[in-house]
Amino acid sequence: MNPFNVETKDLTDYFISLENAYPKAYNKNKTGPYTKCRVILMNGTEYESVWFMHQFARHCDVDEILEALAIVRKQEQQQQKRIAALKPINESILETTIAYEQLAIDLTACLAKYETDENNKKALDFALLEDFDHLYRFANLLKIDKNMDAKTLVGGFTEITPGRPTIAEHRFPTQDLKAHMKAKQSSIYTKLVASIITAAEQQTMNYYMNIAQWYKNDLGRKLYSEIAMIEEEHVSQYESLKDPTCSWLEQWVMHEFTECYLYYSAMSSEQDENIRKIWEEHFEMECSHLKIASALLEKYEHKSYKDVVGAGDFPLLLELGTNKEYVRDVLKNTVTNTTLNKEYLDICDLPENNVYEVYQNQVVNEETTPSHVVIQRSIDIIGKDYRYEDSPNPVKALQNRKKDNTTLARKCEK
Repeated sequence: MNPFNVETKDLTDYFISLENAYPKAYNKNKTGPYTKCRVILMNGTEYESVWFMHQFARHCDVDEILEALAIVRKQEQQQQKRIAALKPINESILETTIAYEQLAIDLTACLAKYETDENNKKALDFALLEDFDHLYRFANLLKIDKNMDAKTLVGGFTEITPGRPTIAEHRFPTQDLKAHMKAKQSSIYTKLVASIITAAEQQTMNYYMNIAQWYKNDLGRKLYSEIAMIEEEHVSQYESLKDPTCSWLEQWVMHEFTECYLYYSAMSSEQDENIRKIWEEHFEMECSHLKIASALLEKYEHKSYKDVVGAGDFPLLLELGTNKEYVRDVLKNTVTNTTLNKEYLDICDLPENNVYEVYQNQVVNEETTPSHVVIQRSIDIIGKDYRYEDSPNPVKALQNRKKDNTTLARKCEK
């Protein structure tokens, strides 16, 4: 599929009426978990697009570009509102959170499995284990607060067991930064990976930042706030992978191409007929947006869209699905990794008096850190933590269901 070959209407023909911008929500009890994940993914993609275009507009004084941004941005806003309305009213904050974390895990794993850029792949595998642990922490909060089994929500497709302990994930800010790619030397898939995962993690960060204050008890508020700080780290890591030397117009073309790719991927694997129609309509709209951005790139910078996305053909489509074995393998082999000066290394290989230890001593306490407290509370209430595992955790230090491990990947235990 090449989005540049899709027949589109005039840009101003794509505005959505208020009636059509509020579709029927999915049934939370009947809709498959990956449909829910796609709704979250595309919602986050639209958020990213809107905020990018606002930032672009604040750094541009060309009327024609500003007018095009205003029109496209309004349509992206309408798309976002339409997607957001697919979430049903009776789906709780925590139920939605489980879907957020399932998306984070399976999206990251799906992208990593086919990524050939070593820098991108290491970043994906590193953050994967942290989102994996977040699912475990939120699933325990769901169990003790709502007496609900998160296994039902993830459909049994994603295991729920400890990853790299969240308490170990708090790092000094500069250690989240990584070397950026060189866009002209990178494959279109590598550029898509960085764009997709940055938008997805940024949405998660924003959701937790905003939702923490609305949770109904102190432990939940504290847990959302803590994990929001880890999502800040993930966004910093992922956005640093992108090439910052690309112009605003080149970035706009890449944003629109990414949306085209994601909508086409979504419509190709969507099982819900009503939602698939929305993906199809939005795909055509994005093809129109892509052509506008490409035309402006050519007019004002004398560059072809091919300088940004090559011929424009989509690489392997994104298809969300189970990744249990991949996650287990990464967990078994890299759980004790941390970061130092743009590199990933085992916690035991950190030099003495390093910034990680200094920051940890400033920020966390083994007894009061919310991600630990929620597991201890679960153990106190039900006698053990809540898990869904096909077999015991591949890391022996994480197999004890009656004691939360607060030192793995945080202190050298060799």
